[in-house]
Amino acid sequence: MCNGCNRRQFLGSAAAGGALLAMNWATRSAMAATAEDWPPLPPVKILKVYAGRTGDYYLTRPTEELARFEQYFTDLEKKLGDIQFVGGDMIPPAKVEDVVAKAGDADAVFIVHLSGHGGDAPVLSKLVDAGMPTALFSQPFSGHGWMYFPQWHKQGKRVVLLPTSDWNEIGKVVALMRVPARMKQTKILAIGNPHGSEAACSAEKIKAKLGSELVIVPNEKIMERWKSIDPKAAEAEAESYWLSQAQRVMEPRRDEIIDSAKLFLAIKQIMIEENARAVCSVHCMGDPRGCLTFSKLNDMGFVGACEGDIDSTLTMLMFNYAFGVPGFITDPVIDTAKNAMVHFHCTSATKLDGPQGERRPFTIRNQTDSKGGVALQVENRVDQPVTCAKFVNLDTMLVCPGKIIETSTSPLACRTQFAQSVRDAKRLFLQWGQDVIQGDTMTLLHRVVFYGDHAGSLQTLGDLMGFKVIEEGGPV
Repeated sequence: MCNGCNRRQFLGSAAAGGALLAMNWATRSAMAATAEDWPPLPPVKILKVYAGRTGDYYLTRPTEELARFEQYFTDLEKKLGDIQFVGGDMIPPAKVEDVVAKAGDADAVFIVHLSGHGGDAPVLSKLVDAGMPTALFSQPFSGHGWMYFPQWHKQGKRVVLLPTSDWNEIGKVVALMRVPARMKQTKILAIGNPHGSEAACSAEKIKAKLGSELVIVPNEKIMERWKSIDPKAAEAEAESYWLSQAQRVMEPRRDEIIDSAKLFLAIKQIMIEENARAVCSVHCMGDPRGCLTFSKLNDMGFVGACEGDIDSTLTMLMFNYAFGVPGFITDPVIDTAKNAMVHFHCTSATKLDGPQGERRPFTIRNQTDSKGGVALQVENRVDQPVTCAKFVNLDTMLVCPGKIIETSTSPLACRTQFAQSVRDAKRLFLQWGQDVIQGDTMTLLHRVVFYGDHAGSLQTLGDLMGFKVIEEGGPV
């Protein structure tokens, strides 16, 4: 045990020089644990359609604007990197039925409304009703047909309407259009049975609603693989990603940290073999603990979720695909004196701005509740805008935006702690869950916090994917 020592003292007291010299080859093997080890996802295909005519007459878009749109979509492909626009027909002269038939394996539809009047909505409804996530961009002076488009929204169609002159809104929505496609391409591993809302615990319902595949893996398989990991590779992983980067190592022993790194290598191997991009586990409080494993997976741009929390797993996947940020699963409490929600847990990513961001300072600790295992105390950024959210029942996203107002290290809570401002703490307390969550303590309690204010974008994502968005503690 090395209470309160820094890394240099810890290494000096715990490691033999010969073992460190023998790690060179293993270090290269461990450092190769990158996102490139996973098979790449195919590009998201978006069918682009131009609706109406062009010209220099009343309530039409100029003909030369078509070339500008084509260049904009080309540039957007390069900027996002994983989008491919297909199609490009103009209706008319093309018939909407023919355009739908040619959609093929497109994942979404983007309609540019050029001109038209009241008859546009019935015609374009055939595109909207094709069942793909759809967006329609309609600038001012594009005709009077826009009056009929909101009917789709009222009918619950999976469509986003953009009545704006700001072309930047196109890019924002197209980036979100990747999410439903990516969810369909995603396999999730649950080590042991998943926990959460009833619908989310059903592999069949997840497949039907989101297209994702949920596969249950027995913990025995994980432990067998854990035992097979080369000790030198595990030591190199622990040294390169954790020990050499930590501000301090407090309670855990070196061998405990190596065992935790060994678990990461085991789960990583199985995820790659299964082509899975997310994992949750009800066995994360076992020996070794799963905290370091989930932290690094989240740092890499994948999802690792503790306590088998499938609702939070799905939430983290959506935010990951939409905004490129990892989530922090939290056991929140309410403080009306500070008009705040206080978040805490022992598992946290360190690259909270995303895989390309810098790591936040962290200390390697044990878990507060068990006084054992290996956990992380991560320093969060004060004044950072955040979004607290949870996708429940496969049909509702609970959201609570705010910013980090302070951090803390109370011995009464899990290791990573910070307080988030909220609109009305008393109302949040009284309306907790907004009467849409039922289940055990974990299901009712857990939320996930992400860097960035994404509340507005979640409304758009809800329109694309067909789920409700409710602000917890928001206006009645």
